[in-house]
Amino acid sequence: MTDWPELEQKYFMRTIKRLPLTLVRGRGARVWDDAGREYLDFVGGWAVNSLGHCHPALVQALAEQAGTLIQASNQFYTVPQIRLAELLVQHSCFNKVFFCNSGAEANEGAVKLARRYGKLHLQGAFEVITTFNSFHGRTLAMVAATGQKKFQEPYTPLPAGFVNVDYDSIEAIRAATTAQTCAVMLEAIQAEGGINVPSDGYLRQVRQWCDQKGILLILDEIQTGLGRIGTLFGYQQYGIEPDVITLAKGLASGVPIGVLLARKKADVFQPGEHGSTFGGNPLACAAAYATLKYVIDNDIPGNADRVGRYLSARLEALKSKFDFIVDVRGRGLLRAIEFRRDMADGVLTGCLEKGLLVNRVKPNVLRFIPPLIIGEAEVDQAMDILAEVLGGAARTE
Repeated sequence: MTDWPELEQKYFMRTIKRLPLTLVRGRGARVWDDAGREYLDFVGGWAVNSLGHCHPALVQALAEQAGTLIQASNQFYTVPQIRLAELLVQHSCFNKVFFCNSGAEANEGAVKLARRYGKLHLQGAFEVITTFNSFHGRTLAMVAATGQKKFQEPYTPLPAGFVNVDYDSIEAIRAATTAQTCAVMLEAIQAEGGINVPSDGYLRQVRQWCDQKGILLILDEIQTGLGRIGTLFGYQQYGIEPDVITLAKGLASGVPIGVLLARKKADVFQPGEHGSTFGGNPLACAAAYATLKYVIDNDIPGNADRVGRYLSARLEALKSKFDFIVDVRGRGLLRAIEFRRDMADGVLTGCLEKGLLVNRVKPNVLRFIPPLIIGEAEVDQAMDILAEVLGGAARTE
């Protein structure tokens, strides 16, 4: 049998520490490795596979589009792109869209849009306030926007124009706002930062402050959007409407796509000021349209809310049983448990050995981001495995 990890080490740059597992097939919430072993997937392609692996609606859309038109460039109109734009606008508070290929690109576009707005309406203001523990992408500018030193320090000096402040603190945002501020960019829930849920009222206060100062509010909903936390968009749970939102990850259930949406106020790009060769590619847009249509028509956000609450209850039961679990947090199917000590790697490895894939976001935090189509039976299977692993950890304490 081919040693795929050995070949990977021969040819790939050392940018990620992989787990000792080569996946070759997926269906629904399950995947299989090259030895034929089955796993329950609570990683979901890092919150990407919203409809699970190889969902029939997505597979059919890809097959039909691949046999029709794959790439045409944005010099021309294409039908899948326009259909997807219409569906996004019809089901959100936004007026216009821009398509790209990833979350990082969507956030780059949002910052460019904010700077353009600042130049036109705020006497050249260009700074964007972001928060510590945030994550906005891997480009150089988005590393500067991301308030985590471990991502920033290898690449200093960073591009100017970003101010990192404490998350969930309106006072910190007020103190950081100056005449040079053009926008505030936040995650509805800090996902990569450890599933940090803001307090009630925080985003409403930020919205009010942005209105008072005439600056834009950008919500990075790359993980919280498209049903993940129980509503189609995260902002709908907080009683606000941002000026700009960014989406990616789950929009096409595995096919790379990103999108920037803006309300009329923030729609300030002019022809030639922004673009993308592959953005809005017909194949990706057909996949995204099929995914989004299925999510809306089948109330997938409702399933994420219902099953997410069940998952939370099972995690809380584990917390009451094991005193080294200090917190359970999240919304919908974006959940995490925090340990008293740095034991997440060991628990992850134990779960892997027993057929459950989970995600470690911090040395003491595990994240659960399964496909949005899972049911309570799959949650029970996952939690039974996790309980067994945690029981073993407790015996070694």
